[in-house]
Amino acid sequence: MTHGFASAIRRNLRKVVAVAGAAAMAFSLAACGSTNDASDSGSSSGLKKVTFMLSWAPDTNHIGVYVAKNKGYFKDAGLDVDIVAVAQAGAEQAVNNGVADFALSNMTNTADYSLKGATIKQVMQVQQKPSAIWCALASNKSIKSPKDLDGKTFATFGSNESDAVVRRMIQFDGGKGKFDKVTAGTNTFQTLSSGKADFGGFYATWEGVQADMYGPKLNCFTEPDYGVPGNADSIGIITSDKTIKNNPELVKKFVQASQKGYEYAYSNPDDAAKILVKEAPDANLKEDFVKKSMHVIVDGKYWGDPAKIKDGSFVLGTNDFVETQKYFDFLNESHTYTDAKGNTVNTAPKAKDVATNEFLAK
Repeated sequence: MTHGFASAIRRNLRKVVAVAGAAAMAFSLAACGSTNDASDSGSSSGLKKVTFMLSWAPDTNHIGVYVAKNKGYFKDAGLDVDIVAVAQAGAEQAVNNGVADFALSNMTNTADYSLKGATIKQVMQVQQKPSAIWCALASNKSIKSPKDLDGKTFATFGSNESDAVVRRMIQFDGGKGKFDKVTAGTNTFQTLSSGKADFGGFYATWEGVQADMYGPKLNCFTEPDYGVPGNADSIGIITSDKTIKNNPELVKKFVQASQKGYEYAYSNPDDAAKILVKEAPDANLKEDFVKKSMHVIVDGKYWGDPAKIKDGSFVLGTNDFVETQKYFDFLNESHTYTDAKGNTVNTAPKAKDVATNEFLAK
């Protein structure tokens, strides 16, 4: 899987997969893995078998779970964790339907799915600030700021949310917010390089690193600089309300072992990068690339201020209800929310209803 396709899945999972949520609720996920409730089974070693589902290709957003497995944090908590590929219907559906116990997602997805009838919650928020970047090729000299995106072509994956974000950035910069759209291919870089589109969405901590190291060079704009409020990228770990109710001790053990894994990765980015490359061999990741990604995360304080984590004034993994609610309210104002039937929902979801900090180690 190319990094461009990973970006496609991320943007897709925010809205495109969510739009299909009603149909997916009834969709059988037997083809993507075991249909047994993993929480109820044990391994021959006496450890509780647990399934964690990726939300896209393995990357540094997942790294804390890989570290926790590699360093024995899950085993110490009595868990045998199986990290599995994302299901076709999405990680959120897999968790909602009991195919996976936990998955990587974000609070925006959790809210989207909750409006469509899913009963899932985010139990740990890793990323504390937006990492989305909206970019044109640096060689495209006609685009110097978001207002220059007016009348240009957006390489999109069909997300109303992305449209709202781009429109707000253009208008904030003095433009009209009018742009054409073309469906991006499996690689947004290629879509731009081919001339089929003028700009697209990437992530500073992954595709941005790729562009810096390997090209093509990009000219990028970030959401907070151009009027998009809150944190759109509240990436973290989700589970189902059913698991929380029936097995809160399992949730506590998994969350706190994962929390320890992310803390280790944040403090030891180079070693964590080596672990991810080793533990996810099928992803064919380059160690120098993963290291650079981790350093961008640490230097940018994406998971929180390292100094505050060290002195205990901030707990890594804390769900931020304030910044996510600001983003939810923005999406609601832009009329992007829909219910299971595709009808517009005009009430913003509440961040406090779709996430909890009760299982974190303080």
